[in-house]
Amino acid sequence: MAYSMTGFGRGEKVFETRKYNIELKSVNSRFCDISIRMPRIFNYLDADIRRVITDRLLRGKIDVYINYEDQGEAGQTVTVNTGLAKEYSSAAKAIADLTGRTDDFGVARLATMQDVLSVTQNEINEEQASKELLETLNIAIDGMLQMRKREGENLVVSILGKVDSLEAIRAEVVTRAPEVVEAYRQKLTNRINEILTGDQREFYDDSRLAAEVAVFADKCAIDEEMARLSSHFSQARKILAEDGSVGKKMDFLVQEINREVNTTGSKANDIEITSRVLTMKNLVEEIREQIQNLV
Repeated sequence: MAYSMTGFGRGEKVFETRKYNIELKSVNSRFCDISIRMPRIFNYLDADIRRVITDRLLRGKIDVYINYEDQGEAGQTVTVNTGLAKEYSSAAKAIADLTGRTDDFGVARLATMQDVLSVTQNEINEEQASKELLETLNIAIDGMLQMRKREGENLVVSILGKVDSLEAIRAEVVTRAPEVVEAYRQKLTNRINEILTGDQREFYDDSRLAAEVAVFADKCAIDEEMARLSSHFSQARKILAEDGSVGKKMDFLVQEINREVNTTGSKANDIEITSRVLTMKNLVEEIREQIQNLV
């Protein structure tokens, strides 16, 4: 079954005091374009994260958001900027001396001043963190794949419906094509009968009429185009039933379908076939837009 490139997935897992939260969002793209936002301590995992996403999601513009929290005592360290704290304290005392007010700039307030306290993440066990983060990432990918599958199934149903409509119109064109030649024959015959008198008609060579009709029939013959369209429609159904990446295959096939439809329109020389060709072109364009979102 085909998958859509649009999706969302979330993975959350706790290992002892370490909590990982990963969100994935994706939209359609010709390639696998990955943007990652994560704490700096995981920068060494950038290549591994991209490899896992590319292997499992194949295509799409994918935004990755990674949050990490260690609630254990060894997870974070609070550091005091002693120099800055002294400067704040001295400044507060100077203001008190200048204004004659009491210096009530307490420790609690001093600790809230900008950059006096800073929180840093302690070093992590890289091998352990790698295993834990990638496990959480795969949970998020599982969720995205489920959503992509649902969206893909809906897209395939819609596209197959349009392929059925194209097949039905193709059958109408096949039925109409011989009538075009016969209508042209009748039109020429009537025109000749109007122009030639009785005596002139007796000496007219009907082979000239047959030759003219034959030339017309050859110019507007669309048997090959109709046969190729039928083959393309069957191939589209086979591709859409496959698992994995089908978007690029369908993109190429739709180009071929569009080419045959355009050729049919240029050769038709009939208002009814032309009308059907216009309808087919609209359906092909709708399919082209939809397959841009298939993996």
